[in-house]
Amino acid sequence: MTAEGGGPRWRVVTVAGIRLELPSEHPEVVLQESEAPGRQLRIPVGMAEGRALAYALRAIPTPRPLTHELLVDLLDRHGVDVSALRITGRSGTTYLAELDTIGPRGQHTVPCRPSDGLCLVLRRRMATPVLVAESLLEPGAPPPEPGAPPGPVPEGT
Repeated sequence: MTAEGGGPRWRVVTVAGIRLELPSEHPEVVLQESEAPGRQLRIPVGMAEGRALAYALRAIPTPRPLTHELLVDLLDRHGVDVSALRITGRSGTTYLAELDTIGPRGQHTVPCRPSDGLCLVLRRRMATPVLVAESLLEPGAPPPEPGAPPGPVPEGT
């Protein structure tokens, strides 16, 4: 997929799993390209985020709503739809993402952490596409440092 005006090329991905490979202290969410060549992108996340993603991926019910379940319920009750999650780039070890939303007040793009966006789209009743900038999947793209903790969200996002 190419954005209008020669912008980034987007690839549709699915969440292939959440992995914790020792000796790393941080889980990784594994995103798999939906079409050939089937490349993967591994994004390190915090332990709590990894747990929330695993619950969402497996649709495990919780005794009380987790934050992402609460947000999904609020969006649904207020008529806001999430039309896509886009993993847009990387700054050091920090991956950047955006949610495209549409509702009674129009269309908006909301910056988010990839883990939060993924938890949200995995909890929604309707399938929401997850897109990754193709440059993040290219063979020359440097992977995050092994065992590196997920970076903080830059201020202002």
